[in-house]
Amino acid sequence: MQTHTPVTVRTHLGLLLLGLVYIFSYIDRQAIAILIEPIKREFGASDTMMGLLTGLAFGLLYAGLGVPVGKLADRANRRNIVAVCCTIWSLATMACGFAQQFWQLLAARMTVAVGEAGGMAPSISMVSDMYPRRQRSLVIGLFMMGPHFGVLIGLAVGGWIAQHHGWRAAFLWFGAPGIVLGLLVWLFVREPVRGGFDGPAEPPSAAAAATESLSAQLRRLLADPAFRHICWGCGMAGVAGYGYAIWTPSFLMRTHGLTLAHAGLLFGVASGLGAVAGSIFSGWACDRLVRRDLRWQLGLPLVGVAIAVPMAFALFLWPAGPAWTLGTLKVPHAALFILGFGFFASWWPSLSYSAVSQMVPASERSTAAALLNLFITLFGVGGGPLVTGMLSDLLTPRFGSDALRWALFCALALMVLTAVAFALALAPYRCRMSSQTSAVA
Repeated sequence: MQTHTPVTVRTHLGLLLLGLVYIFSYIDRQAIAILIEPIKREFGASDTMMGLLTGLAFGLLYAGLGVPVGKLADRANRRNIVAVCCTIWSLATMACGFAQQFWQLLAARMTVAVGEAGGMAPSISMVSDMYPRRQRSLVIGLFMMGPHFGVLIGLAVGGWIAQHHGWRAAFLWFGAPGIVLGLLVWLFVREPVRGGFDGPAEPPSAAAAATESLSAQLRRLLADPAFRHICWGCGMAGVAGYGYAIWTPSFLMRTHGLTLAHAGLLFGVASGLGAVAGSIFSGWACDRLVRRDLRWQLGLPLVGVAIAVPMAFALFLWPAGPAWTLGTLKVPHAALFILGFGFFASWWPSLSYSAVSQMVPASERSTAAALLNLFITLFGVGGGPLVTGMLSDLLTPRFGSDALRWALFCALALMVLTAVAFALALAPYRCRMSSQTSAVA
């Protein structure tokens, strides 16, 4: 019979530290969104080149290394992997601030991707093993607030730093704390018992996963229709979401006339606060709704996406000009839709990872989370910023300064496919989870 590590104050401290690591991973990843314009000016780069820097160059390495590292984390000490990787990407972020040529900045960003490939999946696996199943959606929702706090801090603070001290200083300021965090994780986070809260029995696939090759394991996971639909849905959402996160500050500057610092502050605060509230609400609501019907695990993110898409369309179609003035800050009326989009679009990431963690045995949670993350990052990080930047360059001859507005509109339309994929996953997910419950009983 499996035993679990009791939930104590140290457990909560571990969740806090892992959450802080995830926050800083997103600060280091997303701060470049508010730095696009000054970097473009210094290196004479096009929107397509910036899309390559912020997207494909990062996404290919991040996605390609994530699954092998996830496989390793299912066998090795997850705490140590997170601590080492956090240190690597933090040093690489600081190196971005010393780049004198575009290729040097590109190389440093690729090294950030190498480090961050080993952060998220092992952390999801650990968090799933730190708390009982009945609390898992809420706890993972709390952990998944990391990206939202990262966007808030990275854009709001990064914009201020860049405007007053230059874009290089932003990379230095944001990279340094991660080195300390890596040490704190190493010293204070306890490796939890794998599957300690999941009951005495695991499905036969758990034993098979220990000996089968990585490729065979990935084929087996993707053979499950629920898992496959979740992956494709999250991949499409990733394209839209990462394109949105990287390019919306530039949209606010180009279309609504905001300064670099004000665009970062407005987008960071509005999207960050909305997403934090959405993550907490969706995790809380999901843990209660799934007791009535297991399909709510995917039905709730489906509802969130269905509401978020019109919010995004309204944001990019709203006319430039009407605005409120808060002190010295110009707040376009369209900013209300940033807050709304952040709230509803935050439902799908945390609940998707929670769904996957429930579907697979504890012994392969890191691999499954890394595979899901591969779809999000390969399509999202790799394609979202690049495709949006290319569309912007392509549409510039016709739409001028409004080209980015229509590029973002087209990218966000892909979230319609996310809703379709989640709808297709509802029935097989309930079937899969019901069969697991019967087997344990």
